[in-house]
Amino acid sequence: MAAPDGEEQVPLAAPQIVKPLGMTTTIDNDMLQVLSHFEHRFSSMNFDSRKLEATSLQESHDLERTSSSKTISASQRPIRKPRKSSLDRAEDVINHWDAASSDQAQESMIFECPVEDAEEYLGAVDKVQNMVESLTVHNQDPEILERVQNLLQLSMARLEEEFRHMLERHSVSVDPYWLLDCLLAGSFANSQENEVTVPESCSGNEDDDFPVAEPVGDLPAILDLVPTEVAIDLQNIAQRMIRAGFRHKCCQVYVSVRKNVLEESLYRLGVEKLSIDEVQKMPWETQVDTIKRWNQAMEVGVKVLFASEKQLCNQVFPSISDLCFCEITKGAMMQMLSFGEAIAISRRFPDKLFKILEMYETLRGLIPEVDLIFCGSSGKSVRSEVSGLLMCLGEAACGTFAEFENAIEQDGSKTPVPGGAVHPLTRSVMIYIKKLCDYKVTLNHLFGENNEVPKLLGNSNGARVAHGDDEQDGKEELSPLAKQINWLTHVLRNNLEGKSKLYKDVALTHLFLMNNVHYTVQKVKTSEVQALIGDDWVRKHTSLMRQYATSYQRAAWSKVLGLLRDEGIHSAGGGSNEVSRVVLKDRFKYFNLAFDELHKTQSTWVVVDPELREELRISISDKLLPAYRAFVGRYGQFVETGRHRDRYIKYQPEDLEVALGDFFEGSSNSMILRRRPAPHQ
Repeated sequence: MAAPDGEEQVPLAAPQIVKPLGMTTTIDNDMLQVLSHFEHRFSSMNFDSRKLEATSLQESHDLERTSSSKTISASQRPIRKPRKSSLDRAEDVINHWDAASSDQAQESMIFECPVEDAEEYLGAVDKVQNMVESLTVHNQDPEILERVQNLLQLSMARLEEEFRHMLERHSVSVDPYWLLDCLLAGSFANSQENEVTVPESCSGNEDDDFPVAEPVGDLPAILDLVPTEVAIDLQNIAQRMIRAGFRHKCCQVYVSVRKNVLEESLYRLGVEKLSIDEVQKMPWETQVDTIKRWNQAMEVGVKVLFASEKQLCNQVFPSISDLCFCEITKGAMMQMLSFGEAIAISRRFPDKLFKILEMYETLRGLIPEVDLIFCGSSGKSVRSEVSGLLMCLGEAACGTFAEFENAIEQDGSKTPVPGGAVHPLTRSVMIYIKKLCDYKVTLNHLFGENNEVPKLLGNSNGARVAHGDDEQDGKEELSPLAKQINWLTHVLRNNLEGKSKLYKDVALTHLFLMNNVHYTVQKVKTSEVQALIGDDWVRKHTSLMRQYATSYQRAAWSKVLGLLRDEGIHSAGGGSNEVSRVVLKDRFKYFNLAFDELHKTQSTWVVVDPELREELRISISDKLLPAYRAFVGRYGQFVETGRHRDRYIKYQPEDLEVALGDFFEGSSNSMILRRRPAPHQ
């Protein structure tokens, strides 16, 4: 509808204005005159009839209510429902989830409901916390303060319950077999580069009483022990509880749950709670197995489990993570260190050295991770314990090495090795020395810190001739480990010289020493020991071995070869060319007896190395056969006539050569030599 004409607007509007004001219907001329001045404005407006009518009615209603309030009684006023305050709304939310008064709160958890419910609840808690802080600061309205404090207590109890529930539900043990497989595969190498989430899925093993987290993808060094969204919820709850003064309770819940899970994971890796006394009473074979598991558990524990716990603590408690982390891991770490201490202080014997070195290298390799993970003042005690155990293991290694040296020196076995073969002590020492090279970096470090290095006989400065680019004034200092190995071989040789005196035959004494020195030289030359102790050692001991071989030949064959000399064969009263047949016959007879005895005994003697054995036979042949051949050639004619020729010339040179092939074989039954008849001249 079109707006009414301007002239009609004023009379029509005036009654609507004055009526609510309680005026009479008689319009004063002055009022009409004033209102008429607005006529040109009304005439310019175009209203929607329905909107104008609705607006007019609403205004009329409001004015009537205002006017009538002056005349009607209070009991006749309309009832108005007041709007709820923000505190009331927060109270409704908190009371709704109060488990003591709500069936729904008992049946479901806030953080398992739609995310809006959790956000609403946290918002209500924030409102109550803000009011508590404000009212406390300004000391206002004790009744309201008490009300909001009660609400805060209710909300904290609920958040604690939610916090514990989420931790218990999502905190699952990591599969130890997967961790060990990855450890053996060397997948822990670049630990900081890749991180994957460990999902909540559980192990299907029927014999497991608890869920086991299953990894996805390649091994990370740091695992997400709970899903990311859960960690965020835990952090949101922790922030509210800490702000409200419930830090201790929140940390207590967190530590109790996570500590149990961590210890369960370590237990599945083989970490047992053993006292020092229990460890020391273990048989050595059991200790060996336990040490192996300890090394694995330390690697996995520090690099994966502890590092992952550190990350989760940082997510949940950004401001106090170090404190909670140490409370979770300190007990487990100290338990593992206690085992290491028990091994370090227990009885020392040579075979134990390498297990101690394994533990030392494991722990030393973890020092950077330990310093990083157990940082700050809260981790100081753990760092100190780790350093102390490392020092203790190092001292135990040096002490055990010294026990090995003593064992060599004091080995007093009185039973000679049959045939002058390599002594078991020599074999065990060389095996030990070769294995020392597997730990040369560690041992050089340990012996370098220990200034009590034995002074080597005949080489007081411990230097050897250098080669190539390493040459410095013709000398190069031996490493600390090389000096110790040099000393061990010296101690071994001294002991062997004592054992050689157990043989009644002087020749066998030298053969025994030759065998053992040759064995040590070969073991050095065929391993990295030579690179460690140098070529000079090899040359020196090779020369020593040849000296023993020469001494053996001199002791064993000098008498036999002496029978083949010309001295004493010619008659004393005759001419220079006259031969004493009696003396000559005795010479042949004694030679046959001596060689038979040598063949009988030295066939049972042993030269272990085939090359050395053949070399020794050739050396004997080169001396014996030409001398025998020449002797028979010069004097054989004097004893070949007669009926008892074979009694004197028992062997042909070829027979002796064959017989020498039986020497040093270690045979208990000497061969019966087959002799060819001597040719008649």
